[in-house]
Amino acid sequence: MAQANRSLEIGTGLFVLLGFAALAFLTTQLPGSGLQLGSGAPSYTVSAQFDDIGGLKVGAPVTMAGVRIGRVNTIAIDPSDYRATVTMAIERHYDQIPDDSNAAIQTSGLLGANYIALTAGASPMFLHAGSQIAFTQSALVLENLINKFFANSAGNGNGGGNSGGNSGGKTGHAGASGGPGK
Repeated sequence: MAQANRSLEIGTGLFVLLGFAALAFLTTQLPGSGLQLGSGAPSYTVSAQFDDIGGLKVGAPVTMAGVRIGRVNTIAIDPSDYRATVTMAIERHYDQIPDDSNAAIQTSGLLGANYIALTAGASPMFLHAGSQIAFTQSALVLENLINKFFANSAGNGNGGGNSGGNSGGKTGHAGASGGPGK
């Protein structure tokens, strides 16, 4: 009986230890963790400047046509123009990316992690180590869109005459929709 309990305890302990090891491995593989196991493929670095990077993190994927071609190395602010400078490590075998390509910060799904998507340009010249991508598109921050939507909704519901005179009978409806004390 004691031998059976001991075997059960050892088996349970090994199972828990294996679970922690799997959790630690998966944590290092998350794009936002900045940790990656292994040195990865040889790469070259390029940079791009963005007005707003949203939730982009070091280690986030860099993709082209949906294929992962690199990852984000560093994120810093440029003190001269107060824009975010993102340095990316592109795998060396992707060495024929046109230098007029576009870099856009995209989101995986509705509330997923951010990543950089490159769209190929048409230039006969290619990106190389130290290149800067000139054409960028900043992150679309969901909170900013929601704030703009509610600001516009609140502006239209005040019944003010600043909307351009196309109110056509809607003033009474907007005023009756509620306000302070109703």
